[in-house]
Amino acid sequence: MTLGGKAAGEAIDIGQLRIQYLIDGTATGGMGLFELTVPPGSQVPPPHSHTRNEECAYILEGTLRYSVDGVVRDLTAGECMFTPRGSVHHFSNPHDVTARALIALSPDIGAQYFRDVRSVVTAGGPPDRQKLAEVMSGYGLIPAAPREG
Repeated sequence: MTLGGKAAGEAIDIGQLRIQYLIDGTATGGMGLFELTVPPGSQVPPPHSHTRNEECAYILEGTLRYSVDGVVRDLTAGECMFTPRGSVHHFSNPHDVTARALIALSPDIGAQYFRDVRSVVTAGGPPDRQKLAEVMSGYGLIPAAPREG
């Protein structure tokens, strides 16, 4: 796929998830855009918030379960959900078909964040949660406190 005449960046696979950057906004401090592919039942990031970024998920195909501050929706093609800076959000795919979404971040955290996460996740053995938390923190992401109950 091309956008603005440039080829999309490399695919970054983290487990079953695929991140395909279309616009890496870190060079300009502007908006970033990537395609996220989420097969059914994929391991996904824990609920988290961004201290520096707003995020919007726009569904291209399939159904993606998305939650923002406890509001949970099953989004289908053509639907979107906005995550304000500081809001706890999470996504999953408990459905039968692969979901694809465009994710816009403003300002962008960049493709390097996902490369850094991949290096922790693929280091061998179970992912080191402390190292993962350090990577997230370095990019302004904060894992949400576990829910009681």
